[in-house]
Amino acid sequence: MTTVITGAAGAPPAAPAPPAPRSRRTRRGLAPLFLLSPAGLVLALVTLAPIGFLVYTSFTDYNQRSLFTGAYHAVGLDNYTELLGSGAFWASLVRTVLFTAAMVAGSVLTGMGVSHLLTRLGRGWRYTVTVVLIVAWAMPNVASSLVWNWLFQPGYGVVNWGLDQLRVFGDTTSLDWAQDPARAYVVIWLLIVWQAVPFIALTLNAAETQVPREYLEAARMDGATELAVYRIITLNHLRPTLLLVTILSVIWDYNVFNQIWLISRGGPGDATSTLGVYTYKTAFVGFHIGQGAAISVVTTLLLLGLTAVYIRNLLKAGEDL
Repeated sequence: MTTVITGAAGAPPAAPAPPAPRSRRTRRGLAPLFLLSPAGLVLALVTLAPIGFLVYTSFTDYNQRSLFTGAYHAVGLDNYTELLGSGAFWASLVRTVLFTAAMVAGSVLTGMGVSHLLTRLGRGWRYTVTVVLIVAWAMPNVASSLVWNWLFQPGYGVVNWGLDQLRVFGDTTSLDWAQDPARAYVVIWLLIVWQAVPFIALTLNAAETQVPREYLEAARMDGATELAVYRIITLNHLRPTLLLVTILSVIWDYNVFNQIWLISRGGPGDATSTLGVYTYKTAFVGFHIGQGAAISVVTTLLLLGLTAVYIRNLLKAGEDL
């Protein structure tokens, strides 16, 4: 006796559908590439082409004369050899590294404090502080740098007037902050930290609100102080976000130019001349454009190393989720 297996309606099961033609599968595989190609062309035009021209220019003696005549010559590695043998370059690199470390430490630590403060505020105050942070973050850094410069101006600066009213530092109405290296660094540091804190605080606060409350309550029931709870529980959960925010801050602060140039122009002398200011002065003040391009290539390679660390930790953080 032969048994026939039938479907739900009593009919024999349908035969499997034949595979799609190879040409159709190929078109489906290429469809994402076609959709992404316009954006890819734009990115190549505005990103890859300038970088390629920058690298090419770094191997030439492109200068002010070349801007008008178009004439320049290939010099091989001479720009890089001269750069690596320049004391001014190494001094600016050291200043950049030390100042970047100070800016990142100040902005991250302050951002952590503001983030934790937001978790302690009531709903109304939390919304108010969040709006203030977003407004400060949205302000263009050129505009905020100009306003900041006015605050510290000798003669009519509000900060100088306020310090003078304290009667502690003597007559400060004519104090020129930009003419002293230490004071110039303080003004620039305060400005950059003020601009960086909103992003760091809001990002860390978003991660801090995801810390399981039962862990915090269990630690408090065991007698842990609030400092111990924050250090052992909260910071442990914030570690991936904190690491990524720190790396991003290093990349951003390493490239700071507008704030330094608008406040001190790298002075007095070259005391606040970081790599960004040194590159600008070399390429667009001294018009040694080929040399400036070489500095930019070296700076880009250093930042690529930092970016590689950022991407690696970003992918690792994604795998841990």
